[in-house]
Amino acid sequence: METHLADFIRDTTAGREAESILRACVHCGFCTATCPTYQLLGDELDGPRGRIYLIKQVLEGAEPTEKTRLHLDRCLTCRACESTCPSGVHYSRLLDIGREVVERKVPRKGGPAVMRHALRELLPRPALFGTAMRLGQMVRLVLPPVLKAKVPPITSAGVSPRPGHARQMIALAGCAQPSMYPNINGSARRVLHALGIDLVEARGTGCCGAVRFHLNEAEGARDDARRNIDAWWPLIEAGAEAIVMTASACGVQVKDYPHLLQEDSAYAEKAKRIAALTRDIGEILTAEKSALARRLEQCSPLPVGEKKLAFHSPCTLQHGQQIRGVVESLLMAAGYELTPVADGHLCCGSAGTYSILQPEISGKLQANKLAALTAGQPAAIASANIGCIAHLAGASEIPVRHWIELIDARLMA
Repeated sequence: METHLADFIRDTTAGREAESILRACVHCGFCTATCPTYQLLGDELDGPRGRIYLIKQVLEGAEPTEKTRLHLDRCLTCRACESTCPSGVHYSRLLDIGREVVERKVPRKGGPAVMRHALRELLPRPALFGTAMRLGQMVRLVLPPVLKAKVPPITSAGVSPRPGHARQMIALAGCAQPSMYPNINGSARRVLHALGIDLVEARGTGCCGAVRFHLNEAEGARDDARRNIDAWWPLIEAGAEAIVMTASACGVQVKDYPHLLQEDSAYAEKAKRIAALTRDIGEILTAEKSALARRLEQCSPLPVGEKKLAFHSPCTLQHGQQIRGVVESLLMAAGYELTPVADGHLCCGSAGTYSILQPEISGKLQANKLAALTAGQPAAIASANIGCIAHLAGASEIPVRHWIELIDARLMA
């Protein structure tokens, strides 16, 4: 489409990128068919095409309003539209640029500003968030239902295997996962150990940066990225083969470090190497599938009552990283029978902090997703991202687990 960007952004890096994205869009509308918020709300401005139009207006000099910001806030950044778009429009990047401009021109006030500030300060700090989560878990039984749904029961990481393999990979602990679901990385460590790989966590790492980035604090996200790169670098130089992501949302963010740090001369090249080494745990196990198959052949048969499984593919896995069918193949190889899931491309409503900031829309998407996942009467639900797992588990009557925990359990059988 034709664009005439305003002076304030035209000759900037963001402006040039935005113009390229806008010119790629032909406004065909295919994206609206796969947009969760458009399907729920039926408003053109709550779909990708409408939001692109709003961002275009703002970048061309129109003054945004709180209504503009609301329509951008309602976007889940699920990127289903990117998977659908025949023109390859990088909508999520345009949304990031538009949100940053609108946030600057229409600053938040009162409760919404306080809430976002609290989320930016609490969630990315593992020590602070972990303390708050442990306190919540201690009084979980008496918490109001709304809070109880967001606080999982206390669990452990399980037995950690003794390191000693020649092959080594790096795991990101993250910010919320260690206190909410420590067994996810525990399972990944045991599974990879069984395949002859040590999985280690580098001291000094923390949040991948996604929390701050999607709450419009890009510089804070860059600081998170730099800290993680500094912590990982000695292990990479010592020969670590990969950086393993057990949360698909973190995988999207870390793989995007080159873009995030493109103007940082001290980190731009390092960010490229980090991104090149970053792999989802599903990609790692697929590369080791022969060794995994041999280990699975030695396992006891899966009980009939546990075979049926529903897999929820997070948006960050299937749309963000464009990884499809990989986890499903691994689960079937482990003996599970995957039940059909209608509208598997649609978001569950978690979307980072979205379930907190947009609870009504998020709740409707959660209900729709659980209805689709349980239609085949599975014994359990599996997913690949902590946010989706926590969100679905808060309203599910059947267990919701990370799929790597199921592979771990099979290898122990």
